[in-house]
Amino acid sequence: MTSSAAPTTSAAVDIDALRTAIEARDADGVAAWYAPDAALTILDRDHPPAAPAVHRGLDAIRAYYQDICGRNVNHEVRDAVATPEGFAFTQHCSYPDGTAVLCATVARTQDGKIRSQTAVQVWDS
Repeated sequence: MTSSAAPTTSAAVDIDALRTAIEARDADGVAAWYAPDAALTILDRDHPPAAPAVHRGLDAIRAYYQDICGRNVNHEVRDAVATPEGFAFTQHCSYPDGTAVLCATVARTQDGKIRSQTAVQVWDS
């Protein structure tokens, strides 16, 4: 008996490899996880829900991560969960002057690549 169901091509993102790239501040390594037409939406003190920062496409996303990863900031990924459809984690960041940032992110994936991601960041004053 043969099945008429279409084969599934969905694959979960290797969250441990993504964590390694983030914590190593490897901009190209992080960007490699995104689909060419992905969208990354950032909400923070400068970009409220009415005017979020939206980075569309791999070039814009890579440029964002080159800026973030080029800073002297410690990144630690915690509370990560992943399924074939997406992932979520918290990212705890600290600057040398003691300023802390907490980011909570959720993403939708397809075929092992990030298609859309929303990150909410909270900064120390």
